[in-house]
Amino acid sequence: MTLAMAIELEPTGIKVNAACPGIHKYELNNYAGTQTVEEGRPRTGAALRCSGPDGPTGTFSNAAGPLPW
Repeated sequence: MTLAMAIELEPTGIKVNAACPGIHKYELNNYAGTQTVEEGRPRTGAALRCSGPDGPTGTFSNAAGPLPW
């Protein structure tokens, strides 16, 4: 869906990306995650939101960066 929307919206200049923040320790998963919410929250989403007009579109990223489809 991410790639399809990125292709469809390309002429408008709107960027579409998917991001995985990782597995966090919180009540919903009985604190079984590998990082705190504070550790994982800002990395991936902030990097994609602040990428600018020449930034990526149609990508899937995690804290390490873009991953291949």
